[in-house]
Amino acid sequence: MMNYLPGPTGSPDTAPGTTRAPAPTSPHPEPEPAVRAEALTVLRGPRTVLRALDFTVPRGQITGLLGPSGCGKSTLMRSIVGTQAKVSGTLNVLGHPAGHPTLRTRIGYVTQAPSVYDDLTVRQNLDYFAAILDPGRAAATRRHDDVTRAITDVDLTTHADSLAGNLSGGQRSRVSLAVALLGTPELLVLDEPTVGLDPVLRRDLWALFHDIAASRGATLLISSHVMDEAERCHRLLLMREGEILADDTPDALRTSTGSDTVEAAFLHLVDEATATAHQKETSR
Repeated sequence: MMNYLPGPTGSPDTAPGTTRAPAPTSPHPEPEPAVRAEALTVLRGPRTVLRALDFTVPRGQITGLLGPSGCGKSTLMRSIVGTQAKVSGTLNVLGHPAGHPTLRTRIGYVTQAPSVYDDLTVRQNLDYFAAILDPGRAAATRRHDDVTRAITDVDLTTHADSLAGNLSGGQRSRVSLAVALLGTPELLVLDEPTVGLDPVLRRDLWALFHDIAASRGATLLISSHVMDEAERCHRLLLMREGEILADDTPDALRTSTGSDTVEAAFLHLVDEATATAHQKETSR
């Protein structure tokens, strides 16, 4: 197919002396993704942890990052928030290179291990981090409201004045989530936030995640190795051994693999990848 550039005498489908009309533009252009990776690679010593990953994370949606333990999910998340060493390739987050200073207040990050001070109460923990994010006396009222909202979001109102060290593991994880919610971040990166939580609390947290995406327009990237949580996501990145096996919606993954569940679709893709790798080895 030929591409014609309009010249002073027009082009093959315009009359001489006329000018081609500009191509119509969409009234609603696709927004830039929250995260865009191209050839993203991470090395740890002689080992390649992430292998030339290409993917995007759309804005305003929940993207699930699923795969078995040790497949590189946490490494990928650290790369996105800018705390991972030995990263190569291209990784843009909210329009800036990952780790850019301006992203510090625009991203909320929850690690697998709760990141709270045990000798402070829940409210004191949040007050401390809120003062870092939004310092100054003029912001005192705003910080107070922000802390109160975050405590309510994670259902810890009755434990607001309890020492974090006296809370259960699940409650301490919720304190970490509350810290990540401070300042209304545009991107939430949550590394297995529902591990160790009972089914009712897991359900309530997923309802909160969907509310944050819908009402606040935030983007959420949530990792898990529990496949039933995949059904709660708008989009999925399925990982295995440092590679992305699939990047699609749950419905599309089930349809393309002829599977009833995302777990079955994942296992189908794993079997395909294993067979392909074996075929390459035997053909050498």
